[in-house]
Amino acid sequence: MGIREETYYEGGPAIGDLIFNLLIGLTIVALPLTIGAVVRALWLRYRITNRRICVTGGWMGRDRTDIIYSEIVKIVTVSRGFGLWGDMVVTLKNGSRLELRAVPRFREVYEYISEKLSPKARQASGPLGRAAN
Repeated sequence: MGIREETYYEGGPAIGDLIFNLLIGLTIVALPLTIGAVVRALWLRYRITNRRICVTGGWMGRDRTDIIYSEIVKIVTVSRGFGLWGDMVVTLKNGSRLELRAVPRFREVYEYISEKLSPKARQASGPLGRAAN
């Protein structure tokens, strides 16, 4: 019998991202950002477990991507919303990248994911995802 998969976080993007983008959407210039935030709020879902990261998104939530921690070589984070949420870019061994937008409690989520990475990937990611020198 294998290790039981335990969910650390399951849910959508930060609600603050939607609220912020709705407010700036009152200007016509920021309308594309607002539409993007609404689409994320409707169909983007994250599931982070002790074994993998699962991202469900795309039109009507029809696309799903699963990555296991051993495939990750680097994570870079960007704080948003005064640090209440943030974005992560996960780089995999094959060179592809997975972007996680508006992750709630992203500092805690990053720390959790970082614990699961190989020492080499952890060093490449650095503290809170900043690239190490």
